[in-house]
Amino acid sequence: METKEEIQKILNDIPKVENMTSSNGNEIPNQFIIKGKLGKGDFVLFQSYKSPIAMSVFDGRVSKTYIFRDWEYSTTTGKYRNEFLGETKKETLAKLKSGHYVAVDFELD
Repeated sequence: METKEEIQKILNDIPKVENMTSSNGNEIPNQFIIKGKLGKGDFVLFQSYKSPIAMSVFDGRVSKTYIFRDWEYSTTTGKYRNEFLGETKKETLAKLKSGHYVAVDFELD
């Protein structure tokens, strides 16, 4: 049987999911921010509906951002992706082409 401390550690390591919120504080349906642990670091994932869109992984001083295949799925996905990344689609595309971001499960044309 696990101790209270072991149970607390398990609970602390479970990713936390929250809806994105609008500028007036309302929850945005189907647009999620997921925060958790990955190996020795932490991650923050933006998920639209059931699809991962962008994820940043922080391992000490280093961070890496991954962009998933559905990153351009819809105008709504794009709006909240831009908000999550703090940049425009054009800037995201430039970072993908330069290798600053990693394309996951898709190729750039």
